[in-house]
Parts: sequence; C-alpha cells; structure tokens
Amino acid sequence: MSTVATLLVNRILIFDRAKSRNFYFNEGFYGKFYMVSKPKNLNVERELELSLIEALYLSENGKIEVRDREGNPINTEELRRLGREMYENFDEVYTVYKDLRERGLVVKSGMKFGTTFVVYRLGPGLEHAPFLVHVLPYESKLDPIEIVRAGRLSHSVRKKLILAYVDNNGRVGYLQFRWLM
Repeated sequence: MSTVATLLVNRILIFDRAKSRNFYFNEGFYGKFYMVSKPKNLNVERELELSLIEALYLSENGKIEVRDREGNPINTEELRRLGREMYENFDEVYTVYKDLRERGLVVKSGMKFGTTFVVYRLGPGLEHAPFLVHVLPYESKLDPIEIVRAGRLSHSVRKKLILAYVDNNGRVGYLQFRWLM
C-alpha cells in the first residue's frame, strides 16, 4: 500500500511522520522536513514536503498516492499538468530528474546555486554534493558569458558543472565543464 500525500496549492505533504522519516532517510532523501533546514539525526518528527517533481516521480513509481484536500486522488497526468503550469520546461527538467534518480543519484533543488539541481552520490549530510546540474532546452543557444559565470560559481563551491538536455528523441545528454590550467 502506497503512502498518502496531500496536495496543498503547489506543495505536496506527507503528514505521517514515520513515513516521512522513511522517505527521507531510507528511500533516497526525498523532500524536506517541514520547518527543519538540515536534519541533524534520524529522530526528526516532522511532516515531509515534496516538490511536484519528486511527487510525480514517487507517484509514477507507486510509492505515494497524491490526494487533494478533500481526499480525492490526483493522478500522474494531473501532477504533470500542474508542473507544466508552474515551471518553465517542466517536462525536460522532470526527464533529467528521473534519469539521475534511476542512475542511483540523490537529486535536490539547486536554486541556492542558481541552477536546476544539486546532485549527490550518497546524500545530504553524508557528503558535499559533487555536481551542479543545469537543465537547458535542447534548442537553446549557449551564452558564453553565462557558461563562464556558472563555471566560476561551480568552481568556487567545489562542484562540477554539468549541463543537461533532452533531445528530440527523449534521450538525456550531459555536458560537463572543467577548468583548464
């Protein structure tokens, strides 16, 4: 039986605190605990807030069942529609998220670094994230100034910069940038 998660505007919450702990600590560091910036131990007693991307992934994989405030089920197509309304290039971003997760990586929001994702091999609290992944539309043009800016930022925080795209056939591609001496 899957875990019930509730859609509240653009947030999805798991209210069951034991299941929240499980999704975070045992299932792959999904979501973030409500009102807890960085969990210090395994005894967190808070609700778990999932992004639409995380909720769609977990819903597609049968791990959660998303419901509205009245308890009505929300299917994956409805979650995808909400994502498209709220986020630019949602489909590409979700496809890259899914690819990274299926490679066994832990994927978190990269907003504080001005990128799409911060990616871990092990997980937050276990290591510093080695990668910043920025998702670009396949047909977009790369601005050299933006590449240098992003490269300098990633270098200053000791993370590898990776640009990700989804081609016209739905395949995910990655470009990694490195500083040359």
